[in-house]
Amino acid sequence: MSNSNLNSQISAPVQTAHALRNLYLTRAAFSIVWVVLVAIFAKTSVSIATVLLIIYPLWDVIGTFMDIRANGNAASKTPQFINIAISIITTVAVALALKQGVPEALMVFGAWAILTGAIQLILAIRRRRELGGQWPMIISGAQSMIGGSSFIILAHDPTMGIASLAGYAGFGAFYYLLAAYRLSKTAG
Repeated sequence: MSNSNLNSQISAPVQTAHALRNLYLTRAAFSIVWVVLVAIFAKTSVSIATVLLIIYPLWDVIGTFMDIRANGNAASKTPQFINIAISIITTVAVALALKQGVPEALMVFGAWAILTGAIQLILAIRRRRELGGQWPMIISGAQSMIGGSSFIILAHDPTMGIASLAGYAGFGAFYYLLAAYRLSKTAG
């Protein structure tokens, strides 16, 4: 094996870890800004809050494309492409559901959180073997599935509203930051 091939094999996981760390930091920053905006506008401007509700799954589409790019060496990108399709459908479905009301939109959002949480869980388990530092993403995927279930169950509770999603996104930001920190060890 030539020295060049050995260097490319060694550096591929490091490059992937570095790219994923940067992606996780970007996703955390977006989630933090989204949480702040929801906290500001959920009670004062329903129209801005509903736009934020539509933007969240749309951002997931962009983030997933960035994930595909960051993890270019992955054997299968099928989970990410499924995630993109689910998030595009959810973006449209949330917009349509909002015409019926916030509870209906929360149920759509909940279904999306369950499905994308399962995909995140699967990807994190796969990546853990190669990169390490994926425990926060494993926990986040599982928590997303639980959170999505609670959005569906509690959607018609009068205390539920778009602001209730801030905690979901806040925990997501925390897990992305934690995973970015953990990947720093692999990225060097």
